[in-house]
Amino acid sequence: MRVIDVKHLGRPHVIGCWEVDGALVDPGPESSLSTVLEAIGDEKPRAVVLTHIHLDHAAATGALVRRWPDLEVYVHERGARHLIDPSKLLASAERLYGDKLGYLWGEILPVPEENVRVLSGGETVLGMRVAYTPGHASHHVCYLHEETGTAFVGDVAACRIPPSNLIVPPTPPPDIDVETWNESLDLVAGWSPTRLALTHFGAVEDDVPGHIEKVRAKLREEAELVRQMDKDAYNADLERRIREHLAGEGIEGDTVEELLQAVPTAYQWGGLDRYWRKKAEREAADA
Repeated sequence: MRVIDVKHLGRPHVIGCWEVDGALVDPGPESSLSTVLEAIGDEKPRAVVLTHIHLDHAAATGALVRRWPDLEVYVHERGARHLIDPSKLLASAERLYGDKLGYLWGEILPVPEENVRVLSGGETVLGMRVAYTPGHASHHVCYLHEETGTAFVGDVAACRIPPSNLIVPPTPPPDIDVETWNESLDLVAGWSPTRLALTHFGAVEDDVPGHIEKVRAKLREEAELVRQMDKDAYNADLERRIREHLAGEGIEGDTVEELLQAVPTAYQWGGLDRYWRKKAEREAADA
């Protein structure tokens, strides 16, 4: 078991693809696929296992299947149709990333339906327990590798770029739901994992329960700040707080830029603002 640093856009410690028992958990973007192929010796993976289909986690999937046409891909049922036909996913991504889409994530290819292994949560696949864990994305799942106690948590356990201890929950639109995210954290904590395998970036091993509680606290904090600020004010404030926190840890330079690339401040406000608007609509409808 290891994390493969895909070196997104040439920068380390931004996106990690986990290799476990020959399978690739979240292979990352197609724009960084050559790094992953080099790391695995260009040998066919046992399978591709996706926590969710956001492009920083899954955009290389179609290209991997093109390379190995019988490669199996595990994904939640809500995300499966968008792997098979990525047109809606690409339209949504184009609204978010504009003309940077190809540069950031590369070529997004469809995955043939016969390659897709659909998950709903509760299964055991490739020696890993599967749990449905929405909150960051409506199609998010986590995996527990039972032999080692490692939980592959995608974005549910947020981002932390070593050597910093700063935790930043990624909150892009459209699926952020704070209450559901907390329920997913409860589920992961209930596994009592010995290690959290983060995509952004590496392993949390020193205090797994403490990390999960810090994710809850940061998610609440950021949600409240979004409720109080407009987009421009929040984006500037978030970047300022990130830089100040890392400077307080004595960390400057590369780690700051790695974190800002892993969790771009430009996209953080939108998901939480939508969460608050949808919450207000539900409460008004129930009144």
